[in-house]
Amino acid sequence: MRIYLVRHASHDLIGQMLCGRSVDPEINEDGRRQARALADSLSKEPIDLVHTSPRRRARETARTIADLIGCPCEVTPALDEIHLGDWEGRSFEALAADSRWHSWNTHRGSATPPDGESMVHLQRRVLSHLEKLARLPIRGAVLVSHAEPIRAVLMHFRGIALDDFHQVDVAAASISILDLPTRTEITPSESLVA
Repeated sequence: MRIYLVRHASHDLIGQMLCGRSVDPEINEDGRRQARALADSLSKEPIDLVHTSPRRRARETARTIADLIGCPCEVTPALDEIHLGDWEGRSFEALAADSRWHSWNTHRGSATPPDGESMVHLQRRVLSHLEKLARLPIRGAVLVSHAEPIRAVLMHFRGIALDDFHQVDVAAASISILDLPTRTEITPSESLVA
């Protein structure tokens, strides 16, 4: 089974603010073009379903893809953005003065955003969804999500420790491809989440 991990298309706050779950921008004009280009590139692939994060930027990207390829589009909470707690809605400039932000960006395997979700929990959440998909009789699936959920999955399959998150870049409107064996257990081992 082939899984296409798609990061949502561009919006006006990328690079300025940590949107998380509390700020829910729509994709901008560049993002709409990116979503159409994603749909075009995926239209010839054997895809049976499209799942998306509940965030507007992901839903809009996913709907464009699903409409073009003729697949159902299902909102899937397991693909939601990481919950960044008290940091959500803050500018990156403001976060730069927070020592906890620096700790988070150094120790992703053990640090947790204030009143937020750890990368370990995020990784387990998304991998659990992939494990369910691996049991379905489908050829391919598009999963539209966000940088951190996609990064967590890629790190697991590449054997990269969560503290080394900077090794995996997930650009807006990018596609990462996973080929999964069916009926397999893919939850992370303790060594990969440390």
